[in-house]
Amino acid sequence: MQSIETRTSWTTACAVLAILSVIYGSPLILVVALKPIAADLDVPRSVPALAAALLSFGAGLGGILLAWLADRVGVRAIVMFGALAVAAGLVAATQGGEWGLYFGFGVLVGLLGNGALGAPLLIYVSRWFDRRRGTALALISSGQYVAGAIWPTLFERGIEHWGWRQTSWAFAGVVLLVTLPLALVYLRPAPATPAGGPLGGEPIAGASVLGLRPNTVLALLSAAIFLCCVPMAQPSVHLVSFCTDLGISASRGAAMLSVLLGSAFISRQFWGWLADRIGGLRAILLGSACQAITLAMFLVTQDEMGLFAVSAAFGLGFAGIVPNYILAARALFPNSEASWRIPVMMFGGLLGMAAGGWMGGLIYDAYGSYLPSFAIGVLANIANLAVIGFLVSRLPRRQHRLAMA
Repeated sequence: MQSIETRTSWTTACAVLAILSVIYGSPLILVVALKPIAADLDVPRSVPALAAALLSFGAGLGGILLAWLADRVGVRAIVMFGALAVAAGLVAATQGGEWGLYFGFGVLVGLLGNGALGAPLLIYVSRWFDRRRGTALALISSGQYVAGAIWPTLFERGIEHWGWRQTSWAFAGVVLLVTLPLALVYLRPAPATPAGGPLGGEPIAGASVLGLRPNTVLALLSAAIFLCCVPMAQPSVHLVSFCTDLGISASRGAAMLSVLLGSAFISRQFWGWLADRIGGLRAILLGSACQAITLAMFLVTQDEMGLFAVSAAFGLGFAGIVPNYILAARALFPNSEASWRIPVMMFGGLLGMAAGGWMGGLIYDAYGSYLPSFAIGVLANIANLAVIGFLVSRLPRRQHRLAMA
């Protein structure tokens, strides 16, 4: 069967990477400015942490509707709408105090903004590839880590000199200047996917999946991604504040976050290459085990150099998890069902990110420490390993390509 991959496939993937590298900077303003926002609004840390949770929740919920809509009106229009919503949300979040923060980040940046740019773009790019889909998904989902390597340090300096409000306004301008032209020029219709069948590359609609009902497998994948994203969110949202609590400066904490996400970008390319060879589910299992071990190291590491090392190791481990859920879902379910099954599954992950980020702020406000929330995250990660291990155990040994693109 002839491959659908061409040079245009990779050009499109690179354009999407550039778009996501900017868009994924929007949640990082809350991460870097968590303490300044709390101090400016005279509220506990759980308030900006809840705004981050609402952003993740909104992005997951919005992705379900907007990915379905992108199949009908085109991904270009949806992405341009999402970019406008993100820019508007960054401005609205600086107005109206606590509720402005919730509306700006939860509704505009999350529900309408990241919801229009996360799941729709991942599904869109997956349709440009058949042989190296794992590598392509790893590349574009690395936009989160490119954003993490670039924006935290810039945000920290902007917040120090001009304040978090002015920094948000400036970044809203960057979103519009970069995202809209790229979407207009590069987001063209994806090629047709070969039909499923005995000799085709796509699963057959209505067939059992891993010997189970399709919706049962979807529910298990959704639960698994929730359980692995609860611990994933904690260093991602609270690392800068965690560092300042230990007497490490905010600038060093922001640099540590950049190291974490920068190492994740580098390793994600390896995880994509590996997933194309061993399958998405097996790659998830390995990545989740690495994440559990490195998150546990945050419980016993308190000095600056040690935290830099642990942050880099955590980035190397967790980078291989989320895109491989999409790779596994695209291999297990028909292409015609991707526009609703993948966003539903990703909603589970974003709920996990929301729960993990909010839990960190809530537990800190109650106990004055992030360590209990890190311990809960490790337990959630162990539960994730049990669910994914069960699914991997049902993979046919001789036909392991069922879990591959």
